[in-house]
Amino acid sequence: MYLKSYCLCLFSCLFLIFSSCASKKDLIYFQNADEYNQKSISYSTNKIQYNDILNIQITSRNPEAVIPYNFDNTNFGRSNLIETLKFQGYLVSADGTIIFPTIGAVKVIGKTTRELELFIGDLLDKGGHVKDALVNIKILNSKVTVLGEVTRPGTFTITEENITFLQALGYAGDLKINANRKNILLIRDVDGVQIIQHIDLTNADLLKSSAYYVKQNDVIVVSPNNSKIKSSGYIGNIGTIVTIASIVLSTTILLSR
Repeated sequence: MYLKSYCLCLFSCLFLIFSSCASKKDLIYFQNADEYNQKSISYSTNKIQYNDILNIQITSRNPEAVIPYNFDNTNFGRSNLIETLKFQGYLVSADGTIIFPTIGAVKVIGKTTRELELFIGDLLDKGGHVKDALVNIKILNSKVTVLGEVTRPGTFTITEENITFLQALGYAGDLKINANRKNILLIRDVDGVQIIQHIDLTNADLLKSSAYYVKQNDVIVVSPNNSKIKSSGYIGNIGTIVTIASIVLSTTILLSR
């Protein structure tokens, strides 16, 4: 009777411990990565979204002709120039437009920065404002937010034209050991529609997915895995399990006498 109770208690403890453990298949990134060796890279071009702040610089053979279209930043130091440009930049309004000098409202939503450069250059030329204008546009407030089971959750500014999903996780210090690598949420706005994608980092299919390159204002949510969820409940961590097992075992011995 005593031996049977002891074995039953020991089996229960071992079951609780091992059921809370994660396997290598749950932890290792891109387990089929060899299938994508030497894959051609296809870069993504981001489109302008609502609430983007655009820095628009116009140059021409006649410098005086472009003065009304450019902000004067000569009085600001380099350390705070970007923040100054954000206040002076063109905020994309809820109707998808910006107000550009002498031209008025310009529809910018849904265009890439390159498309908008050509569009504004054409407006300046055909409207007789500036001939042969060169337009340079950059989104000043591009950002990505990473939340959940990462080392440093937060919102991170993007200065490059293209960064990958993995780079965004790198900004956040990578996933914690208890992160669910098989079901990461990517929340993205596409032409005014909210899209939610489920990402499996243990599968290299991400490399050919539209989610591989991060877009401005993307939100990445990393959930805890089953082990972490179990440890946050009544059972607690391994130490708690051992303590409970000891109490159960002691009670079993006393009752069996």
